[in-house]
Amino acid sequence: MKTIRIGSGAGYAGDRLEPSLELIEKGNLDYISYECLAERTIAIGQQAKLKDPTKGYNSLLEYRMKRALPLCWKYGVKLITNMGAANPQAAARKCVEIARKHGLIGMKIACVTGDDLLPVIEKYMDTEVWETHAPLSELPGEIVSANAYMGVEGILQALKQGADVVITGRVADPAIFMAPVIHEFGWDLDDWDKLGKGTMMGHLLECGGQVTGGYFAEPGKKDVPGLGHLGFPIVEIAEDGSFFVTKVPEAGGMVTKETCSEQICYEIHDPENYLTPDVIANFKQVRFTEVGKDKVKVEGATGKPKTGTLKCSIGYKDCFIGDGEISYGGPGCLNRAKLALDILKERLELVAPGQFDEMKYDLIGCNSLYWNPNYRYEEPSEVRVRIAGRARTKEIADLIPNEVEALYTNGPAGGCGAVKRTREIVSVASILVDRNDVKPVVELLEV
Repeated sequence: MKTIRIGSGAGYAGDRLEPSLELIEKGNLDYISYECLAERTIAIGQQAKLKDPTKGYNSLLEYRMKRALPLCWKYGVKLITNMGAANPQAAARKCVEIARKHGLIGMKIACVTGDDLLPVIEKYMDTEVWETHAPLSELPGEIVSANAYMGVEGILQALKQGADVVITGRVADPAIFMAPVIHEFGWDLDDWDKLGKGTMMGHLLECGGQVTGGYFAEPGKKDVPGLGHLGFPIVEIAEDGSFFVTKVPEAGGMVTKETCSEQICYEIHDPENYLTPDVIANFKQVRFTEVGKDKVKVEGATGKPKTGTLKCSIGYKDCFIGDGEISYGGPGCLNRAKLALDILKERLELVAPGQFDEMKYDLIGCNSLYWNPNYRYEEPSEVRVRIAGRARTKEIADLIPNEVEALYTNGPAGGCGAVKRTREIVSVASILVDRNDVKPVVELLEV
């Protein structure tokens, strides 16, 4: 029975590069997919694109592709990624430029668009927002992005046209792994059980080093070897949808029943009804069997017909957050840090009464992680003060870091290492849209 091998090149936007290069060189792959797009990432990309129409794709695209494209060409590995983010077309053009510099003549690079619904978002202003249960029209702040989760359709069109590299915007994470399987084996797009298996395969690969023991690791309880050289996972899948998860033998980490079990629970609210653009997957009967060292057989996923709607992530300008930090060390540092917080509270009430929507006061190393107001402090050797607040304008938010910095000379004694920041926050809301409004478009470029 024919099989293909697919590697995970990344699990998030800023992931390491070296494990993916190791997979291309040593993994005997047919495909490698880089999953680099979180919900808020694409809204940030839209902001970048508004400022510069040549930007809006993943900031590490060039860094990765300068190394990955020549290796993929050398070893005959096709590459699929959602690093296009808010601007897949610009990302594809950049990849063509990189390929030309490396003499990869004949390489075909495709971009898939169609997920951007901002031009038609007005028709959804009465749609309920999941997070607020209010109409989209009542969302506080300017909408800067509206990206629907597409499925495999556009990627399949690109592969059918002979693309060696496929760059997408917002697609469901499993789609960039499942599309090559459907393409290679000719699966029907209404073979729900096979699509359920393909979704499970993609779900295990989408977070990179999580399934090879990275996020799993806990010293003394769940020990994982070689985390400094953690390898990324590989799936070998057959035409009937059966597959196993493994890794390059030389790489660190491990693939076990336990690492796979933790990953299959990731972001799954209802394992019996995992809604994706391509299928409603059922993971309730999934089974993992270790059939060798770092080799786990995966069985039991099924599927049901897809829904008539797609999830759409709305990015909107929510607020500004100002924050500042300063450290105190030596005898009495905790009391001085507490005094610093008291001063900051008094100062901000004086200069901006009632101007902050939310405030957070931390003593890092004492109460910042769990934010426990009843924490019984013990004297540390050093402590770091942090204060952060949300405001509607940058001018108000700037007051927080400025007041933290002013502690240098205005007391208490011994403050050092002050840091000040103000950031504009793009928040994310979610709605459902008619899948008929989402039409993937493929553009193919040749080097």
